[in-house]
Amino acid sequence: MYTRQLTVQKTISPSASGIIVNICLYRTKYFLLLPHKLLYLNQLILKYLKFYNKYLINLNLNQIKMKKIKIISVVLLLAVSGLIVSTFSSCTNTKQKNIGLQLYSLRDSIGKDVPAAIAKVGKMGYKFVEPAGYGEGKLYGMEPAAFKALCASNGLTILSSHVGQELPDSANLAKNMEWWDACIDAHVAVGAKYLVQPFLGAGAYRSLDTLKRYCDYFNMIGEKCKAKGIQFGYHNHDKEFSTKLDGQTIYDFMMANTDPSKVTFEMDLYWTVVGGANPVDYFNKYPGRIQLWHIKDKAEIGGKDTMMDFKSIWAAAAKSGMQYGVVEIEEYNFDQFTSCQKSLEFLNAAPYVVMPK
Repeated sequence: MYTRQLTVQKTISPSASGIIVNICLYRTKYFLLLPHKLLYLNQLILKYLKFYNKYLINLNLNQIKMKKIKIISVVLLLAVSGLIVSTFSSCTNTKQKNIGLQLYSLRDSIGKDVPAAIAKVGKMGYKFVEPAGYGEGKLYGMEPAAFKALCASNGLTILSSHVGQELPDSANLAKNMEWWDACIDAHVAVGAKYLVQPFLGAGAYRSLDTLKRYCDYFNMIGEKCKAKGIQFGYHNHDKEFSTKLDGQTIYDFMMANTDPSKVTFEMDLYWTVVGGANPVDYFNKYPGRIQLWHIKDKAEIGGKDTMMDFKSIWAAAAKSGMQYGVVEIEEYNFDQFTSCQKSLEFLNAAPYVVMPK
C-alpha cells in the first residue's frame, strides 16, 4: 500500500496555485491510501485555506491586485479540495454486499451477552445471521420473536439456522418428528428461509445402509420444512469427501439419494478442500444443488493463513446455484470480532466476490 507523505512548505512563498499543483500530482497516489491518510490530506488543505484567508485580510489597499490573484488561487484550491473530499468518500464507501455470518464464529462470546454480540455483528456490516444456538424452542435462550426483534433492531435478518438430530430408530421416530415440528415452527417465527443439519452420525461413515437411511430421513425432514415454507439443507465437513463407501464418496451418495426439491446443500468451501475435493468440480457435477456457501478459510478470510482460491470458486458460482454466502470463522489470528470484521472487509473489497442478492 502506498503511504508516501504529502509535504507543503509552511510559508507563503509557494503560491496557492503551486500548492494545487502539488496536490494534483499526489492525488492519484491517495486513491490507495487508508482513510486516515485521506483525512490528513483534507485537514492539511483546510489549514492552508485558513492561512491564506488570514493573509488576505491583512493586505492593504495597495495590494489589491495581489489580493485578486490570491482569491482566484483560493477558489481553485477549494475546487481541488472538493474533488479530493469526493475521492475520499468514494474510496471509503465500499459497497456492502449481501453476506451473512454463522454465529458459531462467535461461540466464545455470544453465550455471555447475546444482545452485545448481535449489535457488533450489525455494526460490522453483515446483512444476516445464521444461528447455531437452537434448543427447546428458543434461540440462544431467547424466544423466537425476541431474537428476531433483536436482530432486526441491528439491521439483521435470520437467513438460516444450524440444527439437527441423530438418525432415530423406529421406537423414537414419533418423538423425533415432534422435535422437528417444534424446531420448524420456531424458525418460521424468526423468518428463516433454511434449516441446515451440519452432521451425520458415525455409522453413516461406515455403512451405505446407514447413510441411505440418513438420506431418507433428510427427505422426510425436507418435506416437513417445505410444507412450512422453509428449505432443508445439509452442511458438510471434510469426511464427506475423504471417505468412500463402495467406491462412492459420502457427498456423491447423498447427492444421488436426496430429493432436490426437498434437500439442498450448504457447501463448506474450506472443509471441501480439506477433504481433498475441488468445490468447482461439484458445482459442475451437481448444478443448482448448492444454494448456500459457507465462506471459510483456515483462519479469517483473506488473512495470512489463506489456502483458498476464492477467485476461481466465485467464477463458477452461478453453476452451483448459490443464493447466499455465509462467513464462518473457526480459527483466529485476532479476537473473534476482529477476525469476523476483517473477513467481511476482504469480501466486500474483492471485485470478484459477486453475490446474487
